[in-house]
Amino acid sequence: MCGFVSYEQATIKEHPQWEAAMTSVAQLPLEFLLSHWRSYSAYPAFGGDTNKRIPLMIRENGELKRVEAVWWFDANCQEYQQSEKGDSTSNITVLGRRTSFNARNLDSPFWKGALNKHRGVVFANHLGESKLVGKTKHQYLMRSQEPFLLGAVYRKLPNGDYCCAIITRDAHPKMTPYHEKAFPLFLPVDNDFIGLWLSTQNAQHAQIQYLLNAPKLYPSLHVQRVKTYKDKQLVGNINDILLSDEA
Repeated sequence: MCGFVSYEQATIKEHPQWEAAMTSVAQLPLEFLLSHWRSYSAYPAFGGDTNKRIPLMIRENGELKRVEAVWWFDANCQEYQQSEKGDSTSNITVLGRRTSFNARNLDSPFWKGALNKHRGVVFANHLGESKLVGKTKHQYLMRSQEPFLLGAVYRKLPNGDYCCAIITRDAHPKMTPYHEKAFPLFLPVDNDFIGLWLSTQNAQHAQIQYLLNAPKLYPSLHVQRVKTYKDKQLVGNINDILLSDEA
């Protein structure tokens, strides 16, 4: 499960080699990345809160764009009366009850259409995972010195809103001490692959299937137990490093 994602803009400026790779991947100038991916913190839209959104890069009508997607895939539009007289209505986004901020069982029809046609990319350098230890829920903040990319699926609703889920796979051996059930899908910073990922190419494409079936830990992550993800208040003395599979 991936239940928190954040990004600190300064990390791009501090890593020129990543900057060069990312501007090549996105085929966009650095000014676009800096202006469109400012620092943010995102949580799933529990409680039906459609204000809980996450920046998502997609390709729509052949153009790359950033959208603010509700971090909850199960959503639809509902007509809303704007005045007591009933002379004005609008369609608002409402969330379903299905827990759908992560997409794991990708063989399910629930995810299949989006996986084939509507894949997106999340820019981040922090993520939050948790694990029940005894009767206590431990929360772990995982931080990378460089930005990383996460794979997502999304939908566009009739009212123009977007909703999304971050793709997860079976637990990675390096991640199990902190979360033993699932592992967020990291994407390689590779121009050709990101171009493929953001295309409408069917997900049965060999390269996409290879990544889904053999996911990798692309960034190196520093792990610390925290009281809350956003405030980063440390608990205990855990200060582990999960080394990238590419190291």
